[in-house]
Amino acid sequence: MPLTNPWLSEPSPAGQLPRERLEERILNLLSSQNMCVLATTGPGGPLATPVRYFHLNFAVIFTAAPRSPKVRNIAADPRVSVGIFAPLVGLASSRGAQLFGTARVLGPDHPDRAGYWAAVRWENEHAERGRPLSEPPRDTLVVVEADRIVYTEHWLRREGFAPRQNWRR
Repeated sequence: MPLTNPWLSEPSPAGQLPRERLEERILNLLSSQNMCVLATTGPGGPLATPVRYFHLNFAVIFTAAPRSPKVRNIAADPRVSVGIFAPLVGLASSRGAQLFGTARVLGPDHPDRAGYWAAVRWENEHAERGRPLSEPPRDTLVVVEADRIVYTEHWLRREGFAPRQNWRR
């Protein structure tokens, strides 16, 4: 039977990408997607929440209601994992990242909020709700600065690199 991607049946290479190339691929993934799954744990156990995100370098940013289950879990244990992935057609197209870090909840008056708020594209949702663009929202932000990222891309095998790459701050 003919194989579309015969290189997938070969042993997986072990080569590591140079840091600059790995960072470029991670940033490309973060820039080309807008949904992630946030994994938290709290008094009620684990919680995996789909959220729309924005990014600023290796920080993932999203808005959250202050009394939401994810914010309550972050208050109990700020260690989180964030999964981001591209649409999967088959193994050859497998591409995604797991970010590990500590979540910070920044209320409307937090001094660090403005620096992250600049990356949030709020206008479309605001207009969708019939709110004037002249009055930006004062939503609470959650920021996850990645300490470690596990990046997976099976296409890297074609260049002699392992499909799973590790990045640390």
